[in-house]
Amino acid sequence: MPGFPRRGFLAGTVAAGAAAQLPWLTAQASAATRQTSAAPAEVSLGWLEGGAPAEVPGTTWGVPWPKGALPADQAFALHTDGGDEVPVQTWPIGYWPDGSLKWSAHAVGPHTAADAYRLTPGDGSAPAAPVTVREDRRIVEIDTGVIRVRIPRSGSTLIESISRDGVEIAGAGELILIRGDSAEDGDEGSSRRERFVGRVGTVTVEQAEAVRAVVKVEGVHRARRGGREMLPFTVRLYLYAGAENLRMMHSFVFDRDGQEDFVHGLGVRLQVPMRDQQHDRHIRFGGQDGGLHAEAVKGLTGLRRDPGVEVRQAQVAGRPTPPVDGFPDNVRTRMHLIPDWGDHTLSQLSSESFQIRKRTKAGHGWVPSATGRRASGLGYVGGISGGLAFGLRDFWQRHPTQLDVRNAATETAEVTVWLWSPDAKPMDLRFFHDGLGQDTYEEQLEALEITYEDYEPGFGTAEGIARTSELLFWALPATPTADRLAAMSASVSTPPLLTAPPEHLHGAGVFGDWSPVDRSTPARAEIEDRLDFLFAFYRDQIEQRHWYGFWDYGDVMHTYDADRHVWRYDVGGYAWDNSELGTDIWLWLHYLRTGSAEAFRLAEAMVRHTGEVDVYHSGPYEKLGTRHNVQHFGCSAKQVRISTVANRRYYYFLTADERVGDLMHAQIDVDQTFLTLDPSRKVRGDVYEPDPQALSIGTGTDWSALAVAWLTEWERGGDPIAREKLFAGVETIPQLPNGFYTDGERYDIDTGRYHLPADHGISVSHLNAVFGQVELCSELIDLLADSAFEEAWLQYCRLYNATAAEQEAELGESLGNLNLGQAHSRLTAYAAKRLGDERLAERAWAEFYGGAAGYGPDLDWSVTRIEGPRTLNPIDEAAFVSTNASAQYGLAAIQNLALIGDRLPD
Repeated sequence: MPGFPRRGFLAGTVAAGAAAQLPWLTAQASAATRQTSAAPAEVSLGWLEGGAPAEVPGTTWGVPWPKGALPADQAFALHTDGGDEVPVQTWPIGYWPDGSLKWSAHAVGPHTAADAYRLTPGDGSAPAAPVTVREDRRIVEIDTGVIRVRIPRSGSTLIESISRDGVEIAGAGELILIRGDSAEDGDEGSSRRERFVGRVGTVTVEQAEAVRAVVKVEGVHRARRGGREMLPFTVRLYLYAGAENLRMMHSFVFDRDGQEDFVHGLGVRLQVPMRDQQHDRHIRFGGQDGGLHAEAVKGLTGLRRDPGVEVRQAQVAGRPTPPVDGFPDNVRTRMHLIPDWGDHTLSQLSSESFQIRKRTKAGHGWVPSATGRRASGLGYVGGISGGLAFGLRDFWQRHPTQLDVRNAATETAEVTVWLWSPDAKPMDLRFFHDGLGQDTYEEQLEALEITYEDYEPGFGTAEGIARTSELLFWALPATPTADRLAAMSASVSTPPLLTAPPEHLHGAGVFGDWSPVDRSTPARAEIEDRLDFLFAFYRDQIEQRHWYGFWDYGDVMHTYDADRHVWRYDVGGYAWDNSELGTDIWLWLHYLRTGSAEAFRLAEAMVRHTGEVDVYHSGPYEKLGTRHNVQHFGCSAKQVRISTVANRRYYYFLTADERVGDLMHAQIDVDQTFLTLDPSRKVRGDVYEPDPQALSIGTGTDWSALAVAWLTEWERGGDPIAREKLFAGVETIPQLPNGFYTDGERYDIDTGRYHLPADHGISVSHLNAVFGQVELCSELIDLLADSAFEEAWLQYCRLYNATAAEQEAELGESLGNLNLGQAHSRLTAYAAKRLGDERLAERAWAEFYGGAAGYGPDLDWSVTRIEGPRTLNPIDEAAFVSTNASAQYGLAAIQNLALIGDRLPD
């Protein structure tokens, strides 16, 4: 295989909606001439949460197809279960190696939702008023047929205007950052604050089709004075045909070391013209479970003199009140004496409490209005002639958050959606201890023996971590009804998503070895019960332990402390899980086989967290992830096993999410990081200097993370170098003397090929296969039909849990005492299935039920209620549970059932 220049090859792009002009996918045939599987005549789709949502602000989803069944440019039609045709936009997001369609993405705009839909190959209908995009050197203008949005190409304005029927509803949209120089510790702290605004760098129209348009805006926050810059951002704006709303995905990178720059507030701000009389202007905030806080700028209820029931009811409902000159004289002549409440704030500073307060205007005192537990994140300001609704997803889960309305009594109200509330303590991302004297590798390795923390000076930095938030804005012709606002709140909190059932996902042959839930025998039912138990336990632990917060939401803890009845949140490497041992993959496979909305939403939150917070997107550790620690960024083990695309690709293909696509694409040259950071630096017994043509990149956790990034890029139709490097590894790993068990192998970064220096031996780690390699190799073997690679992987699968004698007979020596026996039962099962080996199938189930380093046969699969003075809050405890074991038990159970479920012992 020819070499290619060593470089970052991020220039290769994956164009959304691009036609399948992809000759490098295969050298044999095109999708049009190779149809090896029959496509389903139709696919039934339903809403993830079940039933028809009351509000559909537009949605996008993905559907897989069997290999060879459909050409890459296949068109589709969408009908409701009642037969009505729904305009749909379609584009390919994944291809099989023969060029046929593997994943199609679909988008529909706002419509009256049905309970179920049918997706069929064939020409679909276009919307009556398609989205139009007009762009010139200064502006990008998008018209949905209902609203028109203008996006400047430069400057500090993110959104110039949002108009409806020629009337501007909102404008002067900008990104706001409040930076301080202190964390304000103690009772005498004072921090100098300065305001930054987002400065637009580039604006790219990524998609401009009939149903959906997508615009990406990139830039950086810049200080109002002095021009200092920090926190680069990427904002995507989504608009659908017929929509009166705008969806925003807001991503930023924390590009500071956290020692001197403290975020006191981070948000999105718009100006809203106010055209109505003050008593016909309304403020709304969504509460919990459909609750609504509704007020007017100038209240006409509760007065000493009654304006009349018609007036009062109209104002409370948000309808136009009768003309003022028809009010009773004892009210009409005193209207100027009723205060105008122009400023309103809802702040959610914890997951358990929010407060609403208001004041007349700046310079005057705040008055408490209401309190509650968990706000939906929706607000509204406007009047009978129009207004703006605004919402932030995961509002209480990602506290501290805040919604501000200012100056609503004037000609222009100001709305700010705070991703980080300025009422909260500043964002503090400093490392949590002073190093404890761990100045040498020996001292740092010693710490692993007591707190399991892998510390190294300078490595516990937050510089380069990121966060993405989802916002919605509606440009409305009048104040919505309470029922409409409740529906909008629900769509903010839980965006409607169409999904295919597990049977179709499984029948398409995607994502390796799994199968839909099957309770047909007592033994199967018992395993299914335990899988459900583990999922429900973690779902409930998130709530009971309050695993919420801006940087934390989406992760779970690693290990339990039964003495304190808490998870080990403060003990080194036992705290946050950070994707350790495939937690993300377990949750995604649980969703795929069950179709559970709860599983999807938990996995979705995890992918949003682990792909952003646990991975560096700039700085010295860019593209690497961080091992589990008290802080998500704290551990000095910066490795590709955490930044691996294996944890992201499920969500991408099920939703066509562009941000996750960016994160995956960024990983295609992650092998470059091995030139600057050796993951084995603390435990090496040899002298090692990184050589581009002889890099120490193992064939386990390292190569699998590289290979899954290349596989996904190849599937998406991206840079062909990804395919070349993937194939190079597939070709050369089997050529090593002991395949995946070879020690001392070296990797050529120019070609992706492995070779062997003079000295070599046998090596294996219990971690090699448990960060996505099992799933990767299964997919590669099915995709490529490479017999040598399959044989090498089957050797690894057969021998890992084999007897010492069997290992010695084949490798020349035994592999010693290996860990994670239960987890590796799925490797034995894979070999049993591929080889048709009955003995291996029996061995696999014996390994699974044996429970080595997992969950053994004598466990009591139940929880114990702990309450009273033994714990702060009542909790359900299962002291035997650890997240490593849960993830690997879950994956082993799922894959064993899929592979050798017919050999499951009674």
